[in-house]
Amino acid sequence: MPFSDRLEAGRRLGARLEYLRGQDVVVLGLPRGGVPVAAQVADALDAPLDVCLVRKLGVPEQPELGMGAIGEDDVRVINQQVMAGAHVSQEDLDRVEEHEREVLRQRAERYRGERPAPAVAGRTVVIVDDGVATGSTARAACRIARARGAARIVLAIPVAPWDFAQRLGDEADELVCLETPSDFMAIGQFYGDFTQTDDEEVTAWLRRAAERHERFEGSGSVDREVEVTAGTVRLRGRLTVPEGATGVVAFAHGSGSSRHSPRNRVVAEGLNRAGLGTLLFDLLTEDEERDRANVFDIELLAGRLVGAAAWLRAEPDVEGLAVGYFGASTGAAAALWAAADPSARPAAVVSRGGRPDLAGPRLPEVTAPTLLIVGGADLQVRDLNREAQNRMHCENRLAIVPGATHLFEEPGALEAVTDLACDWFIDHMAPAHV
Repeated sequence: MPFSDRLEAGRRLGARLEYLRGQDVVVLGLPRGGVPVAAQVADALDAPLDVCLVRKLGVPEQPELGMGAIGEDDVRVINQQVMAGAHVSQEDLDRVEEHEREVLRQRAERYRGERPAPAVAGRTVVIVDDGVATGSTARAACRIARARGAARIVLAIPVAPWDFAQRLGDEADELVCLETPSDFMAIGQFYGDFTQTDDEEVTAWLRRAAERHERFEGSGSVDREVEVTAGTVRLRGRLTVPEGATGVVAFAHGSGSSRHSPRNRVVAEGLNRAGLGTLLFDLLTEDEERDRANVFDIELLAGRLVGAAAWLRAEPDVEGLAVGYFGASTGAAAALWAAADPSARPAAVVSRGGRPDLAGPRLPEVTAPTLLIVGGADLQVRDLNREAQNRMHCENRLAIVPGATHLFEEPGALEAVTDLACDWFIDHMAPAHV
């Protein structure tokens, strides 16, 4: 299975499009399924995200047969051949277009609310979907972007039939596709999870992207991809520092996760809104990740966190800021192990659903104020955290999120984690004295 879900497909697509970073780019996702994919691409390129709203104009008696398409800004693309062949009059066309324009208006209002659509004219437009089957929607989207004044159009998709380039012709200036299988039958066959995307999810991705872009655009803030030097290795990450930040938090993800962990990203964005910087980074190189033993090598992972703290303190963008650790699951053990290292000197540590027991004899050596957050329904891990708390001599607190399980998937659980972490870090992080 090439892709576990749309988020993984989007991250891989974003990595492929890395060469577009720094250019004047806007990413347009095709609703609905293309939007989660496009959101990951927009993140990777530091680009604004919007939807490309396309409505097919179907022949009145054969609505599945398209005689054209419409988009925003009164853009319309008409296929005169189909109209002539189906004997469609101008009155019929006008009636169909009027109906579809109203649907288009409603969807734009639903997805964006009061936010204006980002300008397309003169920019590189990356059009993203979760896959291409016939290519008709993708062709229409390219034509509409062209009609809106796009200087360059890149159609980027995770999967398509082997002959998709022939189907698309020269509608786009560039075609980027990760997988072109010869046995293509449907887009969904190449995803482990191809659950339908609903309007609420589309709206949430657009709102998140807009808020992030507004927060950092034109300010003294930092939001960029980085390479973290830890010992002899370089690790990929993302450094985000709001203007006026009072500290920066390095994240240690759990086993089987990475800097793209959706749960850690939710918490990181909450910290950013609260005025704290964040470093989401991979604790292992790609080669190291292939050996599963490394994923559970707490001492190795802790060494990477110690290195990340040193790297942060040398970064001009975070000079003078206190450094903290946020660890999840086994990453919490790595955070506590690292916190016991005298050279790390974290100002505070937060553990989410952590395994502090894996930090073993290092627990009594931790001096940083430590918050242990556990789900109320995660009974075994809750007991392990209580036992670990009894072995710690630093300021510490055990916070229980009622009803939450190990992954905090319940409604409101992750938000509760974010609020607890924000309060702890804000209370304990003052400007560093180096």
